Amino acid sequence: MTDILTERDGIAFFHQHGSSPCQSALRAVGGIWLEETDGHRLIDLHGNTAHHVGYGHPTLVAALKAQLDELPFSPRRFTNLPAVSLAEKLLSHWPGAPAKVLFANSGSDGIEIAMKLARVATGRHETISLQGSYHGHGFGAFGLSRAEIDPRLGPFLPGRHHVAPYWGPGGADRMLSEIEAAFAASETGIACLVAEPIRTNCHVPPDGLWAEVRRLCDRHGALLIFDEIPTGLGKTGKFFAFENVGTVPDAVVLGKALGGGMLPISAVVADARLNIAPELDLGHYTHEKNPLTTRAALTTIEIIENEGLVAAAAAGEQVFIDAIAALSRKIPAIKGARGKGLLLAIELDLPAMGREPGPDFERHMLAELRKEGVSTVFKGGSSISFSPPLVISEVEIVDTLERIGRAVQAVS
Repeated sequence: MTDILTERDGIAFFHQHGSSPCQSALRAVGGIWLEETDGHRLIDLHGNTAHHVGYGHPTLVAALKAQLDELPFSPRRFTNLPAVSLAEKLLSHWPGAPAKVLFANSGSDGIEIAMKLARVATGRHETISLQGSYHGHGFGAFGLSRAEIDPRLGPFLPGRHHVAPYWGPGGADRMLSEIEAAFAASETGIACLVAEPIRTNCHVPPDGLWAEVRRLCDRHGALLIFDEIPTGLGKTGKFFAFENVGTVPDAVVLGKALGGGMLPISAVVADARLNIAPELDLGHYTHEKNPLTTRAALTTIEIIENEGLVAAAAAGEQVFIDAIAALSRKIPAIKGARGKGLLLAIELDLPAMGREPGPDFERHMLAELRKEGVSTVFKGGSSISFSPPLVISEVEIVDTLERIGRAVQAVS
């Protein structure tokens, strides 16, 4: 069945890197687990960072079934209880000045909305973003992600400035210097700086970095927009990832896990002072206030609150660190870890494994992990992602790391 479905997938879908044709096919998901059509089970350490509350959470399933019976759709000119309640719920978590929200269908859409807000608020259109980042696949969002583009796609938005990231050569000092240079080089003015407060590749910024970036943006009249599409909603041990870095942005974009791993929805939460263009349709989407998707998001946040999943992510980090330390003493090829909360990466010592970085090593390592019942991705050429659902137990964290240890030894 698996081979047949993947073959049919390759025939029916446009081919694109990372999704079609697919590597396998699923017949079931639940909690931290994936089950392939042949019955093989995998602990999911990737989940497109959409699985914070675990797969198929019964509370969310029940809420969506009830919402289908009660109110399955609402045309845009009407409001409804789930949409308003979700907006109020998000605003109750916002630690900054009074704010407002807009909802969209995807994280990419949310980034586009935030960029439009910045343009309207500043009267400028140029942007600053970090090299090696990813913010979505709209022409605006994708342009933030890449300094160089495939010529077949044609030009993206003009006025894009890409600066060295804090995790690269030169670190935070180089990043700040290049941000200063970008402001100075701008011809028409910078509207916004867009970045993840904690990068999805699990590199945690040094203390004070984002506070200094905040000061630079304020000095030059630009907005600071944080992309928390993969990192928000408790993943880093705080409801908003930016709460770890001591800096409140002008706007934050949430997505992925907001729909509970079931439905697509994103949100922009932004300073209410940006509410200055009511005559423009800055976030005008057919499903903008869809009662089903907003019910999914509202229930997801309620699950995160009621089950203490933000605190669980923070506690899980320490369990992970202790287990990694113990494992590295037995397996020198595991040299450490990085990240925050349950947004983590395991760093491998490739020379100790007798391996060279590259696609061949990654394929071999991921295949061995699959044999051990672990589905994950690489975060850089020598780091394995450890980004499980927030519902993972301490016992399951240790068990998963033991599986990873066996796979590392097999490949060494």
